Amino acid sequence: MAITRDTNIIEAVQKYPQIIEIFQDYGLGCVGCMASHFETIGEGAGAHGIDVDALIADLNDCISEG
Repeated sequence: MAITRDTNIIEAVQKYPQIIEIFQDYGLGCVGCMASHFETIGEGAGAHGIDVDALIADLNDCISEG
């Protein structure tokens, strides 16, 4: 499964726990946020003024590395 802007945050973190570090690198505390249960990565990043495309690329790079 590739991560997209429409991927639910908590589902992505549960499937790929190694991406928590990427969220932290971007200053996003998504894992501890209640919104992560119903918010997509695109929505969460957009709400915090994060470059969604860069975040998605980094998340997918992380999961492809194993």
